[in-house]
Amino acid sequence: MAPAALDSAEARWQTQLANMRAALADLKLPQNNGDTLYDSDVAFEEEDFTSGNSGDDVWDFISDSEEDVYSSDSNGDHDPPIPNGSYGPQWLRSKCLLLSSRKQGLRGEDLQEQIMALLASDSVEEELQSTLTDIIGFDDLDFVTDLISHRREITAPSPFAANQDDSIFGKLQTKRQREETLRQRDYEHKNATLGPSLNRDGPQYPHVYKAHSAGNLLDHRGQKYGLPAGSERKEHARYEEYIIPAAKVGTLGAGRQLVKISEMDGLCRKTFKGYKTLNRMQSLVYPVAYQSSENMLICAPTGAGKTDAAMLTVLHAIGQNTSPNPAEQPEASDFVVNTEDFKIVYIAPMKALAAEITQKLGSRLAWLGVQVRELTGDMHLTKKEIVQTQIIVTTPEKWDVVTRKGTGDTELVQKVRLLIIDEVHMLHDDRGSVLESLVARTERQVESTQSLIRIVGLSATLPNYVDVADFLKVNRHAGLFYFDASFRPVPLEQHFIGVKGKAGTKTSRDNIDTTAFEKVREMLEQDHQVMVFVHSRKDTQNTAKMLYEKAIEQVCVDLFDPTSHPMYEAAIKDLKQSKGKELRELLPKGIGIHHAGMARSDRNLMEKLFGNGVLKVLCCTATLAWGVNLPAAAVVIKGTQVYSAQEGKFIDLGILDVLQIFGRAGRPQFEDTGIGMICTTHDKVQHYLTAVTAQVPIESKFSKHLVDNLNAEIGLGTVTSVPEAVTWLGYSYLFVRMQRNPLTYGIDWAEIRDDPTLVQRRRLLIIQAARTLQQNQMIIFNETTEELRSKDIGRIASQYYILHTSIEIFNTMMRPQATEADVLKMIAMSGEFDNVQSRDTESKELSKLRDEQFSPCEVEKGESSQTKTNILLQSYISRAYIEDFALANDSNYIAQQSARICRALFMIALNRRWGHQCLVLLSMCKSIEKRLWAFQHPLQQFDLPKPVLNQLESKDSVTIETLRDMEPAEIGSLVHNFAAGKNISKILDNFPTISIDSEIAPLNRDVLRIKLYLTPDFRWNDRHHGTSESYWIWVENSETSEIYHHEFFILNRRKLYDDHELNFTIPLSDPLPTQIYVRAVSDRWLGAETVHPISFQHLIRPDTESVYTDLLNLQPLPVTALKNPGLEEIYGQRFQFFNPMQTQLFHCLYHSPANVFLGSPTGSGKTIACELAMWWAFREKPGSKVVYIAPMKALVRERVKDWSARITRQMGLKLVELTGDNTPDTRTIRDADIIVTTPEKWDGISRGWQSRGYVKQVSLVIIDEIHLLGGDRGPILEIIVSRMNYIAAQSKNSVRLMGMSTACANAMDLGNWLGVKEGFFNFRHSVRPVPLETFIDGFPEVRGFCPLMQSMNRPTFLAIKTHSPDKPVIVFVASRRQTRLTAKDLINFCGMEDNPRRFVKMSEDDLQLNLSRVKDDALKEALSFGIGLHHAGLVESDRSLSEELFANNKIQILVATSTLAWGVNLPAHLVVVKGTQYFDAKIEGYKDMDLTDVLQMMGRAGRPQFDTSGIARIFTQDSKKAFYKHFLHTGFPVESSLHNVLDNHLGAEVSAETITTKQDALDYLTWTFFFRRLHKNPSYYGLEISAEEHNTIAAQQMANDYMIEMVDKSLGELAESQCLTMYPNGDVDSTALGKIMSYYYLSHKTIRHLVKHATRDASFADALFWMSSAIEYDELPVRHNEDLINAELSKNLPIPASSFDGLPMWDPHVKAFLLLQAHMSRIDLPITDYVGDQTSVLDQAIRIIQASIDVITEMGFLSSCMQMITLLQCIKSARWPTDYPLSILPGVPTTQPEEAGVPSSLQALADQSENEYQSTIRAFGLSSAQTQKFNKAATYLPILKIDVKDITPFSLTITIERQNPLLDKEGKMYAPRFPKSQTEGYFAILCNEGKDEIIAIKRVSWNSNTNMRGKPSARASMKFASDEPGRAEQGRKFDVWIVSDGYLGLIHKIQGVEIPDVVPEVVTLPAEYDGKKAEKGAAKNGQGSRV
Repeated sequence: MAPAALDSAEARWQTQLANMRAALADLKLPQNNGDTLYDSDVAFEEEDFTSGNSGDDVWDFISDSEEDVYSSDSNGDHDPPIPNGSYGPQWLRSKCLLLSSRKQGLRGEDLQEQIMALLASDSVEEELQSTLTDIIGFDDLDFVTDLISHRREITAPSPFAANQDDSIFGKLQTKRQREETLRQRDYEHKNATLGPSLNRDGPQYPHVYKAHSAGNLLDHRGQKYGLPAGSERKEHARYEEYIIPAAKVGTLGAGRQLVKISEMDGLCRKTFKGYKTLNRMQSLVYPVAYQSSENMLICAPTGAGKTDAAMLTVLHAIGQNTSPNPAEQPEASDFVVNTEDFKIVYIAPMKALAAEITQKLGSRLAWLGVQVRELTGDMHLTKKEIVQTQIIVTTPEKWDVVTRKGTGDTELVQKVRLLIIDEVHMLHDDRGSVLESLVARTERQVESTQSLIRIVGLSATLPNYVDVADFLKVNRHAGLFYFDASFRPVPLEQHFIGVKGKAGTKTSRDNIDTTAFEKVREMLEQDHQVMVFVHSRKDTQNTAKMLYEKAIEQVCVDLFDPTSHPMYEAAIKDLKQSKGKELRELLPKGIGIHHAGMARSDRNLMEKLFGNGVLKVLCCTATLAWGVNLPAAAVVIKGTQVYSAQEGKFIDLGILDVLQIFGRAGRPQFEDTGIGMICTTHDKVQHYLTAVTAQVPIESKFSKHLVDNLNAEIGLGTVTSVPEAVTWLGYSYLFVRMQRNPLTYGIDWAEIRDDPTLVQRRRLLIIQAARTLQQNQMIIFNETTEELRSKDIGRIASQYYILHTSIEIFNTMMRPQATEADVLKMIAMSGEFDNVQSRDTESKELSKLRDEQFSPCEVEKGESSQTKTNILLQSYISRAYIEDFALANDSNYIAQQSARICRALFMIALNRRWGHQCLVLLSMCKSIEKRLWAFQHPLQQFDLPKPVLNQLESKDSVTIETLRDMEPAEIGSLVHNFAAGKNISKILDNFPTISIDSEIAPLNRDVLRIKLYLTPDFRWNDRHHGTSESYWIWVENSETSEIYHHEFFILNRRKLYDDHELNFTIPLSDPLPTQIYVRAVSDRWLGAETVHPISFQHLIRPDTESVYTDLLNLQPLPVTALKNPGLEEIYGQRFQFFNPMQTQLFHCLYHSPANVFLGSPTGSGKTIACELAMWWAFREKPGSKVVYIAPMKALVRERVKDWSARITRQMGLKLVELTGDNTPDTRTIRDADIIVTTPEKWDGISRGWQSRGYVKQVSLVIIDEIHLLGGDRGPILEIIVSRMNYIAAQSKNSVRLMGMSTACANAMDLGNWLGVKEGFFNFRHSVRPVPLETFIDGFPEVRGFCPLMQSMNRPTFLAIKTHSPDKPVIVFVASRRQTRLTAKDLINFCGMEDNPRRFVKMSEDDLQLNLSRVKDDALKEALSFGIGLHHAGLVESDRSLSEELFANNKIQILVATSTLAWGVNLPAHLVVVKGTQYFDAKIEGYKDMDLTDVLQMMGRAGRPQFDTSGIARIFTQDSKKAFYKHFLHTGFPVESSLHNVLDNHLGAEVSAETITTKQDALDYLTWTFFFRRLHKNPSYYGLEISAEEHNTIAAQQMANDYMIEMVDKSLGELAESQCLTMYPNGDVDSTALGKIMSYYYLSHKTIRHLVKHATRDASFADALFWMSSAIEYDELPVRHNEDLINAELSKNLPIPASSFDGLPMWDPHVKAFLLLQAHMSRIDLPITDYVGDQTSVLDQAIRIIQASIDVITEMGFLSSCMQMITLLQCIKSARWPTDYPLSILPGVPTTQPEEAGVPSSLQALADQSENEYQSTIRAFGLSSAQTQKFNKAATYLPILKIDVKDITPFSLTITIERQNPLLDKEGKMYAPRFPKSQTEGYFAILCNEGKDEIIAIKRVSWNSNTNMRGKPSARASMKFASDEPGRAEQGRKFDVWIVSDGYLGLIHKIQGVEIPDVVPEVVTLPAEYDGKKAEKGAAKNGQGSRV
């Protein structure tokens, strides 16, 4: 449409406006629930909505016009609609906005400004075109052409733009033009026509109930308005008085009803028992409060019933967590509350109020079982109490402290569903800033966690309620409620009296007294009761006296007289009991007093007497108004000067208090109006008048405390940069008010016009605050990147609530060697006491307190406030009595603050590592808390009689230690009181000291590891110690007292007798101090400290010789260098050239037989290197075997997977995997070329190397991750290498060894031990193909592991955003639970981003498809945000899905436990190691991860295909930072741990006959790595050699002695377990038990335990107990809280765990015991972890039981041996021995059916004829599907034919034939529940049942050469000793039993086999080992006869 079509834009605008209004008039605004939303007296016109912009929906208007509620030009500032077809700035603006909405990156306004600048510039069109296209892009070329063609119109000033001082034109005019423009503007302005009149009423809100809407709420700046109508002012001689009449009592609005309780749902009915209806106000809020989750602000006068309105919101929150849900089932009246799921926090401004609210809520909600507790300065809650509590009533400061510890109470903070803030008008008080930071914190939490926390504000009537509503994020049209004075139950008439006379003079004081009396008299004349409020306790009495005296003067005593009252006599009686004599004096005068200093009983009595009307006048302090609900007809506030200890001077009574006191006027039952009077001085009357009549808007006090609040947020980690801080400030009330009322905050109009959201102003505030914090060393503020990081001091300040001004003082005054006097002086200087003022009146008392007795530390002369603080603090500790009221107040205030400040100082000193200072400060903290000096006797802390204590003090040197050595009688005579002697000695037992033992081990020259063993030296007494005692433990340099390490140690009552060990490292620096001190200082008890010196006299620091190989600059070798087409093809598929490292190694590995040590970082290509060595072996020694040993099953599996796919098939090689999970038979092993195995397995196999030929065929052993030698399983690696070298030496064909590791510090030692000469390669970390950047971040010590982990979540997210916003990331965490929690937090942080699903890299359909495959809920949630989880607790399919999605870049983040680092090769660009500790159940605490684990995790960073660099971030505690810095680069020195487990290995070698004498054992040790390290680092192994003797002949002699002693000890242990026999000449011989131990790879302690406990006639439970006690189960993990699961499991199993040796539930043996039972009971286990654990328990079980059978056979107990065999059967077939044997078959019940003819055993079933078999199936009632399964299983059952022949006096032969063929060639048995398939096997037993004696046992299995169709057979020849030669004349009868080792109850017995007699002659026994028992069975899995 052409511009000419209409006259002008203005006309168009007018018509559009008219149309819009018409359209609005047609739109009837939506009504709510059919109720009218407005009171009849609120005029509501649609006209009010004309200030708007062009929107279609009415609600758009509202939300847009909200910005300008009070702005005078709210209607003028909106942009008019843009006329179509006219080009101008408006058109441009709309286009730009449109464009920016489509494209991210530029804001519309910025774009507009940029384009305007270009168009207004003088560039030519071509230039302009290209620049514009660059900005706008090619998609919008039409826009560009429009811009260029209409350039002039767009830049011409439009009629609408006249009022915008357009910055562009401002810039581009000359001076003259500018003046001309201004003149022009001025003229236009003066001659402009006036605009239409504006409706100043402002928007109306549905829930604002005000009687008058006269437009006089506030002026345009929101300042003030006139007094209510009908107010008058009177002038008297002594005073002037303003009287504000009582408002009319409101009546119900038309058409409204009160909500009847009977019509509400069951939850409300029972809570509001005794109410008929809600009152007028509550009925109005009910729909929003109880039926929605809107945030609310309820402004109502005192006494309108706000507490019940809050109750409605509480009930709503509870209702959402109850079943049945009251909203769905209103009739229900019995509810179950899910107490775990929610918390409600009620913030009350005063402790007194908090107590009242707690009581109110608690009693009303008790019927629901909801716990309400108070959490204030006086009432601390333990963690347990917090967990049990649902509603916490607290004060703002306390809640601030709780939420400031970002982590401490997160469980608590995250469960909050409702936050009620009472008396929100506190915002303008000094404490208001606390509320602001709380609300801001809560609102940010809501946004970040997307959880709903409802905020409800309650306040008195305040004028700018809309601002407060905006601040609380209340929807003005839903949750904003304002009730005027007409809602008071009793309207209030207010008198403001200003007394003449200069404030503070005597005249003024007398005038106040007189006036107060006059007013009291007036009231009494009208027969009203009066409360007179005064402001100090002493004043209550004085005022009462004054009133009585004046009454006598004016002869009106009878007005006060109570004697005529009917209850007066009773009152006199009651008062007899009272201690207060003044109360007794005042009662007959009719006056009472009431203040917090009185006894509770007296206060209650006064309340009762006043309530009953006996007393006419009550003089009281403000506590009465807050804490007790006691109304009176009239209240008089006498004087408004209140003494504040905090300010240190008299201040004005707070408005809050005045409102609260006025709220007590008027008793609903008696009067129709209440009267409130305030008598103050003339100058203050206006202040109270305006404040109380709600004329002054409340302003924010936030900027005053901005610095400290900002520090708290930075410490919390919620603010990490200036932009974040600016956003945070946007949540404050300060921000709301700065926008509304900028002038008060020093912002001029121009600024708010140019920057309406005040971003620059907020930035300025934040940057100033941040600079202040940085100057005080509280944060690190990087001005260029604007990053804000907390420092320890800042965190300490935040945690202890210390002002930054104090920190500034501490920073200058603290020094390492300060004394107590200095500390006291420093505390007195701190900012918290700036307001303590010194007054003349007190100087006398202060100088009295200053003397020796009360102030032992010197105080400066003078009268300053610091001196006063210092004296008061000292006299507080000295327990001095203070007379002056104000001084006593000051003293309490100072003591409260000092305790906190002193703690903070202690933390700062600890942080600075000043040992001496820590000691001084900690004892000062305890002095303040206990009110005792450190030099007083520690026993003062107990209740002992005064004379006794005086005696103790008077004697010198009676320390706790001396007293402990004395007898009770001696102590009695010492203190001259014999009875006390006994008492004291008891107390001494309870005095909580701990003793310390230590072990030190140098790791290298600069790092020392210290192990501390702590033992409590006291008897626990709950009265003194509660549930735990805490200690600070620190290690300090004895000379400089610098602290090397500190930790906080908590001793729990439950774990008092456990071993407490602390393990940590400290740096060693030159010169070494002669010794270091370990101090353990109690956190609560004075005098309970221990010092333990550790001498360095014998410390030898090993030289750290890191020998590194340099990477040579070689030409990379092509794959053709292999000269083998097959191999070239294999490698050619992956690469054409070897990498530089492989090139350098190529010749050595591929062409030489040299032993090799290869140290290089993870990911540098070691696998290919070891393959080269393999090809050498197969080429040079064809037919030989290669053994690859990896320390973890996960690594074995990865290697097998990789090689099977890549190598074996192509090269025609056979590979076999040998792990606990996978044991092939001997033949397979014999045939294999490559054996991939774990150390244990190979150790077990190579032990029998003499008899196993294939062990001798090995030509190459590759040991991966050989640096794990230092770990728990290291000794096995040592033994293997030593053994392979030994075998090679014996059999004369060399075995090549290749060790691979990450770079380690003492690689040379490893190389020497492996016998490496030229093949030594140890490359630096930098050899990685992808270079790695490592960052180590320290985190402050947070108590508790989960909080520490949680504090790392945000940094993790920021690390991802910084280093790897789009590339894959792996986050490693310590536990399975942590994977879930971390993922959850990361999701929350995503929620705050623009794109919450930034980590998802696949399409929605693809995502849904994958989610449908997931079983685990946590994983489902995480995956939908692009985060995968990976841990052993997930089912296999979920794990592999996570791996697959991550590997294919469909999700960006994987949160995993450390297992992933080892087993799965999934590299990422960034790796975050989140925490370096894990929970270790054995020590029930957290332990540091092995450094190797950390290195392995870091190794996953950097993907060779995609990245040029990888990044690793390691998050750990501050104290560990130096350790990781040191070792991550140099590598960790590997030490041996063989000396801890030497005995088992020696036992194995003895039974293999490698060792036959002690000397052999010593020689054997010289092959080990341990031997090499013992000489290098003797201190580590506890060998004490002084530094001078190191490396001398003497030292070697000592080392030899040490080893001899070690060998003796080990052999001695073995002999004790009966596993070997030692002879005096030094020979050692293995015993049968020793052979069993070695054969089954068990610990000799398992054998020892069994031999010790085994008896005849064992029960099945006994067998299970013996077996579960095996040492092998020590390592079974018991995770956090699993003891609870075990207890639960124990209840549901046949044999309870309690019958097991009384072991605790968290013992691994108990867990094994339960898991075995669960397996036999076929119970589904509660969690996936247990399934894995059960598999490993069963895995070991077979081995342990088979060994037990052999051991019990050795002992000859037939019955017990049979129980063990039964146990074996039960475990394989997963049934109990008492179950029906056939129940192992599918579909058969565990009890035998009643029918006749049902077989009772498996043999009977196998022997049945076809007909009998069919009838059996019918008897079981099987379905056809089950029948099929049953038939298949039944065919497995063997039918045996047994024969005994070749009987001689010494032997017999048993043959077994299986009558039916085997089902598969392996000879598997039917054991579907056992995790691994088992072969069918038998025990042939020769026994004498009558004597319960077992003669011989032999394991039998089918001959492997039987074909499947033929009948398998087996034979066993049993040899036995005849009785002593010549005594065997009478014939012997033996029984032969054949027992199945897996089928329940399957046993064939041949009774009474006759053994012929021996011809008496000299008999030679066959040369078998250990006569009685003939050959033990075959290979472990019970196969074939001996190999």
